Amino acid sequence: MGVTILFFTGLAVIAVWWLSTQRLTSKPWLEQGPAGEPTGTGVSSVPIAKVGLGVLLAAIGSLFALFISAYFMRMQLADWRPVPKPTLLWINTGVLMLSSAALQWAQAMADRDKVRSVRIALLGAGATALLFIAGQVVAWRQLGDAGYFLTSNPASSFFFLITALHGLHVLGGLAALGRNIIRAWQGRDLPKLRLGLDLCSLYWDFLLLMWLVLFGLLLLS
Repeated sequence: MGVTILFFTGLAVIAVWWLSTQRLTSKPWLEQGPAGEPTGTGVSSVPIAKVGLGVLLAAIGSLFALFISAYFMRMQLADWRPVPKPTLLWINTGVLMLSSAALQWAQAMADRDKVRSVRIALLGAGATALLFIAGQVVAWRQLGDAGYFLTSNPASSFFFLITALHGLHVLGGLAALGRNIIRAWQGRDLPKLRLGLDLCSLYWDFLLLMWLVLFGLLLLS
């Protein structure tokens, strides 16, 4: 229970940080606009898409928190038999970090209007994300070859469910990433491209953080 509370506290800290960086907590009516323009209208300058993403991340975080809480409670029972953790999971973690870093690079290049570099970075982010998914599937097969399946024991079931749930969210992010790749190749509407990259980068960072929490949980068990 204490770990679950800690996890929720961590999510709250991340949410506050995210809100502060996106200026959702600012008071635009107190800000001075450019010369000749009236001061703020009292409406947040943050795009609706970012607000929606914040709500989505809060919902996803709550879902994972429920799984983590159930994981800790189930561990206390006598029939819990920890499964071996494939070494490949460490490599997959590094690959997901590379994918997140590639999106950060794409975002930086978009701010400098370097569309060609944005395209390269987006392709790198997509390729490494697909490699992460493929690596997870291989890790599942390694466990299956060792005799650990979804229904083998509670620990095995949680391992497959948690990693599969995270993988599904990565696949969902790939759909949004694909839209940004198409937009970058068209070379039009750079403001929308920058916003899309900002959203993807935030989502990817969140997925990376979730995976680090889940991976640490699996290792500690």
